[in-house]
Order: sequence, then structure tokens, then C-alpha cells
Amino acid sequence: MIAIDWNSFTPWSALLGGALIGLAASILVLFNGRVFGISGLLSGTWSGAAGDKAWRWMALLGLAAAPWVYRLAGETVPVVQSQPWVWVVVAGLLVGFGTRLGSGCTSGHGVCGLSRLSPRSLVATLMFMASGFLTVFVLRHLL
Repeated sequence: MIAIDWNSFTPWSALLGGALIGLAASILVLFNGRVFGISGLLSGTWSGAAGDKAWRWMALLGLAAAPWVYRLAGETVPVVQSQPWVWVVVAGLLVGFGTRLGSGCTSGHGVCGLSRLSPRSLVATLMFMASGFLTVFVLRHLL
């Protein structure tokens, strides 16, 4: 059974955040012809062409600045660290491995690829979701 903590449920901020991600992805593909996949965006800051790096760095700075802008708007997000740091590091490395294996990340496949009706992105997104469901099930119910 899934239980929602209604006191912490914030549908309006989630809707606004999703709309802003969709708007940013749409603007990037319409005006620059690029997909807003964070793993590709990040890897292109080092390996991309010289004239292709400025917009990538600006996008990354925007992503890093977003929580600070949200905080300036008067909102706070509680940070809950429920796992030891070693598990967080291992999880991060596994996510990095998965993005290389899947030729992209959840933002590239899930946001941009699905909106372009890409079959490859549909399969990748289903695998991301299935892996996440399986991981939560194993960690919460079997271990």
C-alpha cells in the first residue's frame, strides 16, 4: 500500500517545476536543436566542441542555481539523509554506470525522448523505472 504524506505533498511546486523543465527542454530543442539530457550536457562540457561549451555551462549553472532561487522565494526543502554516505556514493556510481549503459539519463530519455516518441527512450525509461521499483522493493522489504 502506498501512503502519501499529505502534509508534505506539494503539488503546485511540483507542477511548476515540471512545467519549467518541459519549457527549458522545449526552448533548447527549438532554438538550439539539442536535447536537454543532463548526462550528455555534462559530458559535452569536457569533450564537446569549443563553440558548444558555453551554453552547456550556462545550463549547468542554472541547474545548480535553481535551489538557491527557490530558497530566495521563501521556500525551504528539508534535507533528509537516511542512508550512510557510502551507500549514497555507491548509488551515484551505479546511476552513472546506468546512464552510460543506457546511452543517456532519465532527463534525456524520460523528458525529451518520450516527448519525441522515441521507442529507444520508451524502453530506457521503462528500464529506469523498473530498476528503481526493484531497488526500493529489495531495500525496503527484503533487506
